Amino acid sequence: MKLPLKITLLQSELHWEDRTANLHAFTKKIEKLEPGTTDLIILPEMFTTGFSMNTSELAEPMGGPTSQWMQKIAQEKQTAICGSVIINENGVAYNRLLWVFPDARILTYDKRHCFTLAGEQEHFEAGTQRLIVDYKGWKICPLICYDLRFPVWSRNTEAYDLLLYVANWPNRRSQAWKSLLLARAIENQSYTIGVNRVGLDENGLEYSGDSAVIDFGGKVLYQVSEVEDVFTIALDLEKQESFRKKLTFLADQDAFTIN
Repeated sequence: MKLPLKITLLQSELHWEDRTANLHAFTKKIEKLEPGTTDLIILPEMFTTGFSMNTSELAEPMGGPTSQWMQKIAQEKQTAICGSVIINENGVAYNRLLWVFPDARILTYDKRHCFTLAGEQEHFEAGTQRLIVDYKGWKICPLICYDLRFPVWSRNTEAYDLLLYVANWPNRRSQAWKSLLLARAIENQSYTIGVNRVGLDENGLEYSGDSAVIDFGGKVLYQVSEVEDVFTIALDLEKQESFRKKLTFLADQDAFTIN
């Protein structure tokens, strides 16, 4: 029998370009979780800064303050934790998702699709490799915000069990966010999670959150808008596998390569 995976979503406001304030705020939220009550904590995109292009001031190295903070949380709560951060590596900035295991090991994914509407490509290097995380019997594919608009990059070619997106997705395009999360869940026959922020940033953009958990058939199991929220839900892998065996759509997908 495969055990359910307990997921905790943190939908939060973010302090603009203030790592110390953001880490303090997330610490306060996470400290209420008892060890063993969750298997994975998911934070938004650029959760220490907001969606800022100020890489020269805000980028930090691997092994820097945020990496260390995430490792501390993972070890104390005995859970995995993920979210994206502005990272500088060899003089190049990346919008990088850090996945930290309970034993403090770190895997990384660099955002493939830079958001050209905001000029993200002028400040960040795009990633080239997808990440599939093996964790507690689950295969998990973590992606970042704008990646959601690109179904080829999100396609379930590796039999992953959970697709997740961390985001700073503005309210003005909330209908696209909600619709695309549903589409990704249905076409990939996979649990799909989107964790977004709320509040107002220094660019005057409003964020309604709309963080959601959607099952393999497109059923919305949870969604929350406008407010800060910490929510834990258990996902059942056996139900998903049974669904895929009954409706074998993934076996008929097109073969392709990505350049």
